[in-house]
Amino acid sequence: MSPGGGASPFAVIPVLDLRHGLVVRAKAGERHAYAPIVTPLSPSPEPAAVARGLLSAWPARRLYVADLDAIMDGTPPDAASLSAIAAAVPGVELWVDAGFAQEAAVEAFLATGLGRPVLGSESQADAELVRRLGDRAVLSLDSRDGAALGPAVLHEDPSAWPSEIIVMTLGRVGSGAGPDLAGLAAVRARAPSARLYAAGGLRGPEDLPALRSAGAVGILVASALHDQRLRPEHLAG
Repeated sequence: MSPGGGASPFAVIPVLDLRHGLVVRAKAGERHAYAPIVTPLSPSPEPAAVARGLLSAWPARRLYVADLDAIMDGTPPDAASLSAIAAAVPGVELWVDAGFAQEAAVEAFLATGLGRPVLGSESQADAELVRRLGDRAVLSLDSRDGAALGPAVLHEDPSAWPSEIIVMTLGRVGSGAGPDLAGLAAVRARAPSARLYAAGGLRGPEDLPALRSAGAVGILVASALHDQRLRPEHLAG
């Protein structure tokens, strides 16, 4: 089994959280408290440098980028940072959550060619946007402290879901508290054929067998890579 993105049996997708043009370090999903990242993988928190550092630690085919200014404040996507990341890691697909909630904004982003949009349930007012976009986008089913975020119908009606879904447990992001296996299994039960990616709480390689058993085909990871608790040899064999 090899490390990497979409074609590997289990995908590790490195994460970059952007705030004010820099990569920040997630801690328990408390976004206002995120500070510019200090990591052995990069000499600075500049997005391009961190992207290169993450891929030196884990040669993935995808990166997930959360534009926190767009998600929290409703600003347009940070095109400069996204362009810098794309130029730094050519050939790597970017999954980008920039608080997309309007079809026009999604279409404008798709026209840039900078990546694939992620529709976070927390950002949605129109639950039908997910259905209309289909597999052009990835759905992130967001929750915090056991509460589903966004329209209830979006969490309850799997007929609207695309084929790739992130199960995002925000309170566990950057916490090292362990992944939300129960939440993952609940989504798997409603969508047995979807490709599910866990997000939040990975401690290290000890969590990978349970994630697979709960139905995940991959995991979004930041802290465990920066702290070198997860390394490519953990998926080798």
